Parts: sequence; structure tokens; C-alpha cells
Amino acid sequence: MNEPPEPLLPPLAVCRRTGEERLRANGKPLPISLLDFWQWSTSDLVSNVTRGRFAEFIVATAVGADVNGVRNEWDTFDLTDPSGLKIEVKSAAYVQSWGQARPSAISWRTPPTLAFDVATGGYGTESRRHADLYVFALLDHRDKTTVDPLNTDQWRFFVLPTRALNARTRSQHSITLASIKALADSVSYSALAAAVTRAGKARRDEAQGPTSGVA
Repeated sequence: MNEPPEPLLPPLAVCRRTGEERLRANGKPLPISLLDFWQWSTSDLVSNVTRGRFAEFIVATAVGADVNGVRNEWDTFDLTDPSGLKIEVKSAAYVQSWGQARPSAISWRTPPTLAFDVATGGYGTESRRHADLYVFALLDHRDKTTVDPLNTDQWRFFVLPTRALNARTRSQHSITLASIKALADSVSYSALAAAVTRAGKARRDEAQGPTSGVA
């Protein structure tokens, strides 16, 4: 079988930036910084796209994942905790940035996906869920005048092993809040690390199978 060709253009080595970097024109710095761009583009933490990334960051800080590097946009899962657990983070909220007639119904997209190979730019052939467990992050606040994603007390989290999603007989593409509540209890930000640890231990115990003692 022929090996895939080596990519002509390897992936970029992305360095962490400070925000002080400036735009340049004609070889000279402009009075416009990268921080200006960040403030312009991502100040709305309730916005769907920004909230999703911010939820990943919140979960990362809660479980002790490395946040000193740069988020990998193209990885097959979102985070790795200190024990090596691969974690996928999904976010949802009752309150949206746009005008609403009523709070949003809560559900999360959970479809199996093809793995993307950052090194080659190609996709795998098996559609599946690549994380060991999922953290469903809910911005559990309904008052638009006081909603604040920076306040971790406004968030609730549900930790679910991937095998529980795979075993569902209903939709494999999404899951509702009611279905999540039937499978897992919600935890606060301060209790999230312990919940992830318990789920990881249960997963390892299950993989090892039952053991028998000899008297």
C-alpha cells in the first residue's frame, strides 16, 4: 500500500502572543495593537463562537489542563487533563447576544467526526468520538442584565464518559438537557476537577475489567 505523500507545507509553529504586538505598515509600527483586535473581536463572551472557546478555557483551568500554550484549533478533542484524559467541551446558554422572545432551549451537538491530521492536512476514515469524556458546560443564567460568563458561579457542568454517548439509542448527533440530567448530575466549577477524576477512574476500571482476589 502506498504511503501518503509528505505535505509540501508543514503545519505552522504557533507562538503565544502577549497582545502588545502591533500592526505594521511600510516597515513601521502602527498605534494599533493585537490587544485592540482581541478587544474588538472577542469582548462578547456570550456570543456562540466566543462562548464555546471560553467554556473550553474555563474547563481547562478547573481541571488543571495546560493553558500556558496556544489552543489547538484543529485537534480531534479540546483538552488533556494532567492524567492524560482527553476531554471534549460543549457549551450552551439560555441567554444569547441577539434579541430573544424566550430563553433558548438547551441542547448540545455531539456527532461522531473524522479525525483531522494537522501534520498532513488530511482526514481519517473512521467517524467516531475521539475524546475519553465530554464536559457539557451550561451558562445557567437567564437574566440578560446580569449575565456574566466571567462569573464561574453562573456556570454548571455535566461530565459524561464518551461510552455513555455511544450507548445511547436515541440521536447520535445531539443531546438535550433533559437527557443529560438523566445520565449525570451537574457540578459547580470548584467541583468539576473531582467529577472529571471520578469519570476517568471509572473509565480505567472498566477498561481493566473485573478482578478477582485469592484468599
